[in-house]
Amino acid sequence: MTAQILDGRAVSATLLKEVKDDVAEFVHEHGRVPVLATVLVGDDPASHTYVRMKANRSAQVGMRSRRIELDAGITTETLVRQIRDLSRDPEVDGILLQHPVPAHIDERAAFEAIDPAKDVDGVTRTSFATTAFGEGGFNSATPGGIMALLDAYDIPLKGKHAVVVGRSAILGRPVGMLLLTQDATVTYCHSHTVGLAERVAEADVVVAAAGRPGLIRGEWIKPGAVVVDAGYADNSGDVEYEAAAARASYITPVPGGVGPMTIAILLTQTVRAAWERETGWRRSRVPLKGWT
Repeated sequence: MTAQILDGRAVSATLLKEVKDDVAEFVHEHGRVPVLATVLVGDDPASHTYVRMKANRSAQVGMRSRRIELDAGITTETLVRQIRDLSRDPEVDGILLQHPVPAHIDERAAFEAIDPAKDVDGVTRTSFATTAFGEGGFNSATPGGIMALLDAYDIPLKGKHAVVVGRSAILGRPVGMLLLTQDATVTYCHSHTVGLAERVAEADVVVAAAGRPGLIRGEWIKPGAVVVDAGYADNSGDVEYEAAAARASYITPVPGGVGPMTIAILLTQTVRAAWERETGWRRSRVPLKGWT
């Protein structure tokens, strides 16, 4: 068995074409361009690369990206004040705080300074709660991208056993909530789970989101399982790729799987936020399973 690739680059390109059409319609109706504000703290090269990629994708779909760069030594209070100013800015539709931030900053306090109506990266407590209760807020971007990728390949989730390896507030926990909305049975695991190999071996769908390269061995994968690897460090994922691909039915590559989908969902949610701010009602040209 050789797994079929879940091609995030191809699927995200299709989604971004829809976003571009949605942006053009928005500009025609409202006479302004949707704006995504990106806040970058410090000099981390990877973060600068990610923010640049997001700005480039924004331009490709006709959006405007406003980049705010802040010194690594700023206080939490200064960062919170900057984000609150963006939350009040009538020209800004979506706000992205590039994470991680420097260790001395209270990242959760910074996230909570984002107006939930502009939380297009889905990082606030409000967004997590609306995801968990199926009340239609903004999904965390990477979990939303995972769901969109599974949807694009018509991966059945109803009644399937999904094992999520990871428990972060913006990836592991919310992706489990989204899988529940599609009637999967969800087990959460993490790097300290006793018997992790046995839990993974029971899964019809494995979502690796621990941020630990090579944590999940290929021989743990049940034959025919779907493997989604959301880990990324030094061009490696959380899953031992070659061995897993020999057993799985579908698998995401790293890079080129989940990463491109994250940006596509971020921009999808930004134009949705713009429509909601102008019209007071939700709309999107991109209907996705798991979005209520």
